[in-house]
Amino acid sequence: MDAENTNRPAGSSPARGAHLHGPSAGGPHLHGGQAGEGRRGGTDGEDLHTLYLAGGCFWGLEAFLKRLPGVRRTVAGYANGSTENPSYRDVCNWNTGHAETVAVTYDRRILPTDVLLDGFFEVVDPTSLNRQGNDAGTQYRSGIYWQDEADLPAIEAALRRQQARYTEPIVTEIEPLDGFYAAEDYHQDYLGKNPHGYCHIDLGAAEAFARRMGLAEGRPCIQFDGLCESPDDPAVAGAIPGAKAGAGEAPGASADGAGSPAEAAAGGAAADSTPGGPGAGPLDAAGVADAIRARGYAAPPDDELRRALSPEQYRVVRENATERPFAHPYDHAFEPGIYVDVTSGEPLFASADKFDSGCGWPAFSRPLSKDVVTEHLDRSFGTLRTEVRSRAGDAHLGHVFTDGPAEAGGLRYCINGAALRFVPLERMDAEGYGYLKPLVEQQEAGRAPTMA
Repeated sequence: MDAENTNRPAGSSPARGAHLHGPSAGGPHLHGGQAGEGRRGGTDGEDLHTLYLAGGCFWGLEAFLKRLPGVRRTVAGYANGSTENPSYRDVCNWNTGHAETVAVTYDRRILPTDVLLDGFFEVVDPTSLNRQGNDAGTQYRSGIYWQDEADLPAIEAALRRQQARYTEPIVTEIEPLDGFYAAEDYHQDYLGKNPHGYCHIDLGAAEAFARRMGLAEGRPCIQFDGLCESPDDPAVAGAIPGAKAGAGEAPGASADGAGSPAEAAAGGAAADSTPGGPGAGPLDAAGVADAIRARGYAAPPDDELRRALSPEQYRVVRENATERPFAHPYDHAFEPGIYVDVTSGEPLFASADKFDSGCGWPAFSRPLSKDVVTEHLDRSFGTLRTEVRSRAGDAHLGHVFTDGPAEAGGLRYCINGAALRFVPLERMDAEGYGYLKPLVEQQEAGRAPTMA
């Protein structure tokens, strides 16, 4: 979509005005029911709800949203302007105040509002004023427009999460919906009808986001530690009131249907009442997460951390630096054991999941548990990457990419060696990691030899 100029000065606020119901240039004025009632309803117990999201060119945003599990309808249109029944030409060339907006109706059982908003911010820069990608003008401002005031806590929480990732202020507009008009027919599902059309959004980000978050069509999402888990997972059932195991996906299955590293190694063995306690066998996927969390790993105060770490370690974990490639000895180390967070000691990766990627940094196909790392959108250096940080220590670890071994899930966790400390298998008992030793031993027994 070409970025046509608007007569409104950059940075000015859109004017507000009363809107009458009636036909627009591209279709009916959608306000509430036609784009989704914003309340419980739908078929088969669906919990349908509608938000209005502005994020630059609505072609790309609509195509991205359509790819998220749980989305039931999208309508490209114009919202929160001062004129009635605007046309595309009006919005691009005149001072209408409208933002290109997508009305997205979604099933909150599968796609909770919190998760939808995190997905939205995966492809929208909330610090960019009146611009997304190559498109500039107030019609390309970012915004979240709501009809139900009950949405505000989720929206405000999403903005707080985003602000923690940026040094620049968030400029995304948060307003009650003040009129929405469907765009012309040719704008609806534009990239579906024109797959080679312009798009400032990487549409593959939708599938990647869904996979990371644990979203799956037809499976209820129970949020657990910021991710979507199946209510069939025993760990979820035990930690969340009202969640209980039932028929469906096997306990411990990962979001993309492949078994987690712990599950694969343990062969489905259940942990005892004390996760990883004395006499316990190999842990299952839920047991690994519970056992690690039960130890209460935490990083010391920053002044202590600065004294304890080398200057390079501190720059990596606290200042998001990147060590030189091929410089750290862990790059070509493949001895049995675990890699722990240098700030908190929390176990992060197992040796059996380490592989020689040739990238110059230690590479792993997955963490010990998806709960021990957090992922964040990284826009530094003019690129879009997924940053990986440790949960307990909030240490910058590196980034995750989708060019890892296909047989292991296709991910490559590219990690700074300076952010890790290796604990050899024979030292795990002495250093307090004996509860994970059966897991590591079984993993190592099942993997092919790795050339150093």
